[in-house]
Amino acid sequence: MIAQLERFVGEIGDINSKLILLVGPSRSGKTQLLRQLGAKVNVDPLNVSLELGRRLAATPNHKRGFSAGELLREIADKERDDDPLLLDNLELLFEPSLHINPLDIVRRLAHSKRVVAVWPGDLRGDHLVYADMSHPEHRDYSRDGVVVLEI
Repeated sequence: MIAQLERFVGEIGDINSKLILLVGPSRSGKTQLLRQLGAKVNVDPLNVSLELGRRLAATPNHKRGFSAGELLREIADKERDDDPLLLDNLELLFEPSLHINPLDIVRRLAHSKRVVAVWPGDLRGDHLVYADMSHPEHRDYSRDGVVVLEI
């Protein structure tokens, strides 16, 4: 699986959106695979909920949704340009009070650099789903323009 992921990361630079999502059930090894890739390319995966949460805590509630994308961009820009950006723990991006589109924010990061992210939901047909329909954080997105590696 790591060889396939490395191949994807090497090839992804040639397309417009440089986003690879690792998708699979809970405890399927997505985070472990991301860490293995990080060890091979000498890049530490970024815990988005932890890093972004720290910055949002200092942001007034009414500005958090507007600031989330900008703050995540600042965090991402600290990484070297040629290195892939490895993202884990995206759950904070789904917080309903932020009123943001988590997939869109991650896609925007992937326009300028290669991004490999652990998707915290499921792949159902051609849709990336987060949480059950009855859950307030439920999201359903088309996977168009995203390379998906199912674990």
